[in-house]
Amino acid sequence: METVAENVTVKAQTSMQEKVNGIDHQHKGTNGVNCENGTKVVEESTVEKVQETVGKEAEGELPKEEVAVEVEAKTGVSFPVKLDDGKQLMSIGLRKKSMLGMGIKIYSFGMYADNEKLKDLMRSKIGKALGKPTKDMYQEVIDSDAAMMVRLVIVFSSLTMNMVRKNFDEGLGASIKKLTGGKKNEELTSKVMGAASDDIKLTTGSVIEISRLPGYILQTKVMDEVVSKVESELLCRAYTYMYLGDDPFDKDAKEKFGMSLLSLF
Repeated sequence: METVAENVTVKAQTSMQEKVNGIDHQHKGTNGVNCENGTKVVEESTVEKVQETVGKEAEGELPKEEVAVEVEAKTGVSFPVKLDDGKQLMSIGLRKKSMLGMGIKIYSFGMYADNEKLKDLMRSKIGKALGKPTKDMYQEVIDSDAAMMVRLVIVFSSLTMNMVRKNFDEGLGASIKKLTGGKKNEELTSKVMGAASDDIKLTTGSVIEISRLPGYILQTKVMDEVVSKVESELLCRAYTYMYLGDDPFDKDAKEKFGMSLLSLF
């Protein structure tokens, strides 16, 4: 099937060849209209513009709509305020880890959510807007299966997959114990990063995305590669608890998330 550009080009080339060979039976007026039958003649410049546009569309060179970003102040990492799937940025923060008595910056993170789902959740469970975020608001988000995603952007240059695995196992393990009254579940905890190969090389700027999908499914992607997809309500609640629970990774980020919830009313 001929493309628009090919079809226009063929017609233009035929017309030009006829003129070169002295067979120009059509006389064009000054306004570009064929004087014999009143039809419009395609100018060569128009052909070039069509070809250029179609070519850029095919190569993906046409500029996309710019999306605003929010910058995590302590690391300079930027996060788009809206993702292609519609999720919106609720909060940004920083995960630090104590090493040798120092607070090491491990990764910046952005928390995204399906705002419409959260809006319905808040209005049905909380009812009306409050003066400040409450524990009940956070708990409703933790317990729900509303779609969320936390994007982690590595800032610690010496981070390895083995270190990431241990960090997640510790964090999730502590969350599960708090949610179950002290019970451990190491088998469940290890399913998140257990399949991630140590051969994956992490550098500054590497991205890990952990999504809570509807139906209580926790999906983990490391540098755009899905490394695990686990269906577990407890696991989903425990992961969200690490950011919105009683002892969050970043208290300021939790507070910002709460303020975003208030804005949904």
